[in-house]
Amino acid sequence: MSTSALIDPFGRKIDYLRISVTDRCDFRCTYCMDEDVTFMPRDHILSLEEIVHVAKTFISMGTKRIRITGGEPLVRKNILWAIEQIANTEGLEELTITTNGSQLYKMAQSLLDVGVSRINISLDTLKAERFYALTRRDKFQQVIDGIEAASKLPFKRLKINSVMLKNHNDDELFDLAQFALERKMDISFIEEMPLGVITDHNRAATYLSSDDVINTLGRHYELTPSSSTTSGPTRYYQVAGYDHKIGVISPHSHNFCDTCNRVRLTAEGRLLLCLGNEHAKDLKTVLRNSSYCSTPLDSKNHNSTELENAIIEALALKPEKHHFNLDEAPQILRFMSATGG
Repeated sequence: MSTSALIDPFGRKIDYLRISVTDRCDFRCTYCMDEDVTFMPRDHILSLEEIVHVAKTFISMGTKRIRITGGEPLVRKNILWAIEQIANTEGLEELTITTNGSQLYKMAQSLLDVGVSRINISLDTLKAERFYALTRRDKFQQVIDGIEAASKLPFKRLKINSVMLKNHNDDELFDLAQFALERKMDISFIEEMPLGVITDHNRAATYLSSDDVINTLGRHYELTPSSSTTSGPTRYYQVAGYDHKIGVISPHSHNFCDTCNRVRLTAEGRLLLCLGNEHAKDLKTVLRNSSYCSTPLDSKNHNSTELENAIIEALALKPEKHHFNLDEAPQILRFMSATGG
């Protein structure tokens, strides 16, 4: 399959796939979901075998980087098997996992062993009481222990992801940055994305722009825009005196759609073409169509032609950009946990 198949209508090469392996999570972060969120029935979720098959098909079509997300991916049973299958597929250059860190204290070494190159760890505060208020779970020390365990292992790259909310945790910008830099980790500060209807706070009132983040940190560090890029949307700054970087992800203040190179496979098998739109293609139906494969759970028997065609058809739906507006009710009602990070 020619990599020219993975080109969207605006000429962007799509070589990065994010796969949500579950919508379930052991946290209930206030900016992500409500406490009483209803998860999808298990038979609505793609099997691990189906996920591996989609990943391998994308790789055969030219995808170079894959990120495993959730929900919390490490709570899914047998996830290490699926990660190893994907990580060792010829043609893949990098496998990353995004996690809340709750399972790292016991799984960091195993993730390295099965082929994970990079880990992104969500951490929005260094205060235990505030951590409980933000996540609604008392697992702060467990996460810190997991970060410490991962930082001692030879992963290609480790990064902290922090969603910053005005008057909630923005007083910790420097502390979080220093925590990461001292552990030889990068850190990305993220503007909250208006996905799903939440009741904990008013998103317009808590919005903190990336420019405000950089201006605040510029009072503590000498920051220089970096030419370093990854497959994601982070804009990085080099920090004088440190080998690692501070980054910002700015879906509101600095729209990054013009360079978008990614699509997302949701846990229930929808190929989502844009984080801020509902443009999607149902791949689960293709995977489970009896005329497509008589044994859907056995990826060795898959004929990939129909799946490849469905992926190509889906790319034609990819929009030019998203349109987030903090002053309006969320237009995207799915929670981030159902979308994948």
